[in-house]
Amino acid sequence: MPVILYHNPKCSKSCQTLELLVEHGIAPEIVEYLKSPPTAEQLQEILNLLGMAPRDLMRKKEDVYAECELDNASLTDEDLLGFMVKHPILIERPIVLANGKATIGRPPEQVLDILH
Repeated sequence: MPVILYHNPKCSKSCQTLELLVEHGIAPEIVEYLKSPPTAEQLQEILNLLGMAPRDLMRKKEDVYAECELDNASLTDEDLLGFMVKHPILIERPIVLANGKATIGRPPEQVLDILH
């Protein structure tokens, strides 16, 4: 099973996570999610692996979060997934999938827990 890295090359934590994977002999499949956003179904699968709700995976300090009033408690998980697909900058990064597990590379060393 390949290791998949949802990566933003402009993000220092994402770059550090990629570097850490390479240092450990892993050449991950890189998904530049800002160019190729995951579908709502893929995001739900990632959330299931992370054990998180959509709002937990959102970057709340992004301008679009405030602009779209995503702090509105009446928004459903489906609504939030739709916003993340439409505005992938909202998705926390980096996300690593490996061995049927997922984690967020914050800190980057956290990804080592799912590699074996």
